[in-house]
Amino acid sequence: MASECNGRKMKKVSDSVVEQFFQVRPGYLNGAGRLFGGKLMEWIDEVAGLTAVRHAECNVVTASVDNLKFIRGARQGDLVALTGRITYVGRTSMEVRVDTYVEALNGMRRPINRAYLIIVAIDKDGNPAEVPGIIVESESEKAEWEAALKRKEIRLHRKEEGF
Repeated sequence: MASECNGRKMKKVSDSVVEQFFQVRPGYLNGAGRLFGGKLMEWIDEVAGLTAVRHAECNVVTASVDNLKFIRGARQGDLVALTGRITYVGRTSMEVRVDTYVEALNGMRRPINRAYLIIVAIDKDGNPAEVPGIIVESESEKAEWEAALKRKEIRLHRKEEGF
């Protein structure tokens, strides 16, 4: 039985958006001189977790990375911006979308990655905890919710198939 973190109150998507910045340092580079994918995955997981904590108002754990699409790389000195937002909530789990960009000095952003992670809220004993519902306001939020339902169905099918 799931305990509660923050009851079943409703929250807007905008209530838990997180934006975080990093600069690509020499120690973050792979052999090809680009940002190491594992470092970017670490940053994505951090932003997704913070987004989920803001929504659930309790501790969370990453259950899975549903999708991780590398579009292009980042190089030494690049400013990397990551934005996390809730796209779907279940009873104890949340889907978080993290978009990653390289931001130029003039503020122009180029997308380099998009990821979807499944995060589960946990209580002080480490048990799954109920999370607030989500208020879907804009057309883009509605589209994300609908797409998240399809991703959930695919995840369930893959689980049945043993993947």
